[in-house]
Amino acid sequence: MNYNGPKVKLSRKIGIMMTPKASKYAAKKSYPPGQHGNSRRRTKQSDYGKQLLEKQRLRIQYNIVERQMLNYYKQASKLVGNTGDLLVQLLEARLDALVFRSGLARSIYAARQYVRHGHILVNGKRVDIPSYKLNANDKVAIKEKSRKIDAIQEALRSASPPPYLDMSKADFSFTLLYVPPREEVPVQCEVPLVVEFYSR
Repeated sequence: MNYNGPKVKLSRKIGIMMTPKASKYAAKKSYPPGQHGNSRRRTKQSDYGKQLLEKQRLRIQYNIVERQMLNYYKQASKLVGNTGDLLVQLLEARLDALVFRSGLARSIYAARQYVRHGHILVNGKRVDIPSYKLNANDKVAIKEKSRKIDAIQEALRSASPPPYLDMSKADFSFTLLYVPPREEVPVQCEVPLVVEFYSR
């Protein structure tokens, strides 16, 4: 089951603002949650602790469960190339991730909800599977009847998609131009530590 708990608390824990609300709260409380979150004395993290934290940071940014994360790692490790870079590329090719990245949704959680509720079309056909893998030149659009949703319109107004997405705000759509290299994916994580965690 995907995370349904308090997003602000989670964001403060991993140090990444997952929602607009979390960003607002971070201005007041930039330290981790809990009784000792603002304590000056922080215990030194072990190598394993660092690897685990980075793995959690990457997993949470794509809103996937541990089993899915492990499966993506196994896929990446079987491909030719840098395992860390390939892992990020596989995760970034998810439909919900690219709906969020395009700016059609304000958070990865909203993107997943739009996909599951049938608001998203891929190449003209409805797809309600968040993990659906997109390929280069696939076109994603908001269904005609769903374009009146206030949250989607609000997100679209401030959308600033990365270079690998060709955005068309006029028809609520975007096209995946190419599979992005790791350096173009705006994910906050030390990916080599994630690879180290799974390759132990």
